[in-house]
Amino acid sequence: MSIRRLRISQLRNIQQAELELRRVNLLCGPNGSGKTSVLEAVFVLGSGRSFRATRLDPVIHHDASQCTVFASLLDAEEGGAPVAIGVSRDRDGSLVGRIQGQSIRNAAELARRLPVQLINSDTFALLEGGPKVRRQFVDWGVFHVEHAFHRVWLDVHRCLRQRNALLRHDRIPAEELGIWDGRLAESAAQLDELRARYFDAFYPVFQQTLRELVNLQGLELGYLRGWERDKPLAAVLAEQLERDRLRGFTHSGPHRADIRVRIRGLNAAEVLSRGQQKLVVAAMKLAQGRLFSATQGRDCVFLVDDLPAELDREHRRQLCQLLGAMRCQVLLSCVDAAELSGCWDGLSADEMRLFHVEHGALSAAN
Repeated sequence: MSIRRLRISQLRNIQQAELELRRVNLLCGPNGSGKTSVLEAVFVLGSGRSFRATRLDPVIHHDASQCTVFASLLDAEEGGAPVAIGVSRDRDGSLVGRIQGQSIRNAAELARRLPVQLINSDTFALLEGGPKVRRQFVDWGVFHVEHAFHRVWLDVHRCLRQRNALLRHDRIPAEELGIWDGRLAESAAQLDELRARYFDAFYPVFQQTLRELVNLQGLELGYLRGWERDKPLAAVLAEQLERDRLRGFTHSGPHRADIRVRIRGLNAAEVLSRGQQKLVVAAMKLAQGRLFSATQGRDCVFLVDDLPAELDREHRRQLCQLLGAMRCQVLLSCVDAAELSGCWDGLSADEMRLFHVEHGALSAAN
């Protein structure tokens, strides 16, 4: 999977831009110039949303009512033929997406067509943040390798909404609660199986990737399903019913799943330096991309914002070498292109392109 041509309209300070992309694309320019906005545009194209804001107002240019991103993709699933994909977002929140001229039903269709991996300052949340971030990380991988995942995930969350609504009643209808408990337990078991199977495939790929980036003896990941390992969820729900009723929500279940990251038994976020943390989360993202490529026969697009931050020159080079070896398309931002000089050994000149970004305007350099 790669983007051949990218067109951005009215997204932040980029009023109009059209880029002919290659395999590795470096976006260089001063802070606030619009480098990250290009990465954001690709993320919007692959997900329908921004990674920088939950509201649309700051994403859309102040003089416009909507922002639009369009791309021509080269997709192995289509035999290398170009695929047109476009997304428009309005200030009222509406999403219009088209693939080959056909309207999409939901953002999941964008994600399947254009799988995107993001490495930026927010990626540290894989270590420092709450379980939701790590759960979303796992679910990205499961979504792309298990066709049943999306349906099961929707079932789980529908059951949770219904159960939580019943818990907030003054008098809980026991028969109705029993029905939703049974459905939740069944769907939760399916979701847990999909997640556990994915994690078992992901973990050795992560370990190998981490070894190629940095020597961190004793770092381990562990999958936690969200309720006691030795009990079925139905039994846990029955035991915790009174506590759930008092709190008004379901305490245990697949919505509490997590990935534990420890080094020598300690919380990795509390032990590792900032640079080491960046290498660990980068290894998680790269491993996920490697596994995706191995299982799906195609590559995701990597977006790397401010790659040089927190990394010395040698580790920048190692990370770039791994990205280069993966043969995936990469868009990276940095202030000064010299910070990444010597990082792309083995990559031919026609595989790379440098873009200068300033005040929302982009120009390709030789």
